[in-house]
Amino acid sequence: MRHTSLIFTLAASFLIAACAPKQAAEAPVNVIFETDMGNDIDDAMALDMLYKYVEDGKINLLAVMINKEGSAPAEFVDIMNTFYGHQVPIGVRYGGDPAEKGGVNFAEVISGMKDDAGQPVFQRTLEHCDTLPDALSLYRKILSEVPDKSVKIISVGFFGNLGALLENEPELVEKKVVSLTTMGGCFFAPNGEFNLLGDLEASRKVFDNWPTEIVTSPFEVGIAICYPGESIENDLEWGIPHPMREGYLAYCPMPHDRPCWDLTATLYAVEGGEWFTISEPGIISVGEDGVATFTADSAGKQRYLAVTPEQATAIREHFVEILTRKPANLK
Repeated sequence: MRHTSLIFTLAASFLIAACAPKQAAEAPVNVIFETDMGNDIDDAMALDMLYKYVEDGKINLLAVMINKEGSAPAEFVDIMNTFYGHQVPIGVRYGGDPAEKGGVNFAEVISGMKDDAGQPVFQRTLEHCDTLPDALSLYRKILSEVPDKSVKIISVGFFGNLGALLENEPELVEKKVVSLTTMGGCFFAPNGEFNLLGDLEASRKVFDNWPTEIVTSPFEVGIAICYPGESIENDLEWGIPHPMREGYLAYCPMPHDRPCWDLTATLYAVEGGEWFTISEPGIISVGEDGVATFTADSAGKQRYLAVTPEQATAIREHFVEILTRKPANLK
């Protein structure tokens, strides 16, 4: 009898397990991407990651916001949208931060590439990029339509758009945004960091007043993880022109392994902190010289990332796996 009872018990257990509803898959996270596209190729590499995350069902990419002046950044994003098969809204900054003048603006190079017949190498979806909505207007529209506390913002460029959003719509930010992940600051040396200096007033405003959690990936993290240039040259040679690959080759004289500043912020925002060492909570302040300082405070909402050599190696390999994977529309 004991054996019979055991059989019935096991059968009932299997029946219950079979009939139980499967655990629902985790819902995609809403993401808005802030970029100074054209200043450094890691912006384009981070955007590649975001398209792959969309295809993996991890995120909804609500918009790409350009936080520097000029038409080429938006044209390049449109080219990337078209190449990867994702029609993501684009918001632009009019009369804002100037383009970087210290290096090759790969967005201009790729947007202007012509074939032997004088035709554009890369297809576009938008007929004109000079009539795109300004970032603040697009933020208002998107944030007003999403559920409360449902949007993660990833900022890997200047802070002008975020400063304008915070100044004009602080209640909307507090109500709709769950977190802000930035690439900014440098904590191992007292140097003004590029992204913070690009719009210093806005940078200081954001770190002083942003109402949600901020996690920043500082200069020292990205420079510890360099993407192998030979992977760009070899693994992305797919028999068709690739805008991110061509942008990398235009921006960086080869051979060149590029620091992964913007990719690390993107990785943290989407996949979480298991890849990194994360500081205790505190307060990040930006000085008039663009130098970021961190003060530990248990009540603070701000933290920064760090990596061990082992973590850096694992992250680098993970980036290669993501970036060398063909987009769904090209498989």
